[in-house]
Amino acid sequence: MSEESDSLRTSPSVASLSENELPPAPKPPGYVCSLTEELVAKAREELQEKPEWRLRDAQALRDMVRKECPGLRTALDDAFLLRFLRARKFDYDRALQLLINYHSCRRSWPEVFQNLKPSALKEVLASGFLTVLPHTDPRGCHILCIRPDRWIPSSYPITENIRVIYLTLEKLIQSEETQVNGIVILADYKGVSLSKASHFGPFIAKKVIGILQDGFPIRIKAVHIVNEPRIFKGIFAIIKPFLKEKIANRFFLHGSDLNSLHTNLPKSILPKEYGGTAGELDIAAWNAVLLASEEDFVREFCQPVPACDSILGRALLPEGLPSEAQCDDSMRAVKSQLYSCY
Repeated sequence: MSEESDSLRTSPSVASLSENELPPAPKPPGYVCSLTEELVAKAREELQEKPEWRLRDAQALRDMVRKECPGLRTALDDAFLLRFLRARKFDYDRALQLLINYHSCRRSWPEVFQNLKPSALKEVLASGFLTVLPHTDPRGCHILCIRPDRWIPSSYPITENIRVIYLTLEKLIQSEETQVNGIVILADYKGVSLSKASHFGPFIAKKVIGILQDGFPIRIKAVHIVNEPRIFKGIFAIIKPFLKEKIANRFFLHGSDLNSLHTNLPKSILPKEYGGTAGELDIAAWNAVLLASEEDFVREFCQPVPACDSILGRALLPEGLPSEAQCDDSMRAVKSQLYSCY
């Protein structure tokens, strides 16, 4: 396993313990920056992060949460709050709204967020639907490799795939390097059929993209699509209305042209399945990282949820997102478009 994967490991699994038997959560240590000098300079240039003001900024956001959202049950340590400040370039108001949205998303979609832990998703992990490649790209971005063809709809619902994506994002964002560098998504749509594509309707698209754009402190630097069939035109028709222009411009469709992919992601960091020289695609290493993080996820996602905080009513959905009724109408139109593409 690479040094990057090792750095993401946490304490051993406690899956065998019940919730009542879990030891008390350790007190968060005082913040110690783990960024290299190069990343400190990058954060200053791209995120407006000033090392000398970093703790002051975290305190300012903490004060805002306590004043404006006194009922919001959230972590308030420096390391946690810096995730949101970095994701919004140290704009206090936008960072606060992102934090509120983060908790609102978690509470509004219980099928995804309840009992969210690696041991509950072993089947999805074993399928190879998602993994993180062992090497970062030239900008230092971790690469999430998603392979929808590995999902068998009759085995489990699509929400289980979304749970694994969120689980992975939660793990990755613990790293300050990822907070600064962001991530890249590599999606392989080889073999995706009409029946499988129909599971990803406007309602699911709205939820997932709402989380990625406005409900999670992650920077998505690029989305590379390979081996997309004709049906992908219909899939992208579902996704595009919900994408902000900045994110939409970061989608790159390569088809079966791996040379096109290699202009963005060098062969040296890709597995041989994508024309690379980094060996066979290995899902075991990343699965081990997640499974070793069981205790963290049990503490964070498997505890009783209190009554919904009134402040979460302020959570804003991305502009232009339709209602569920509108999504139903859109789904009928999109299904027609999927059939014509197919």
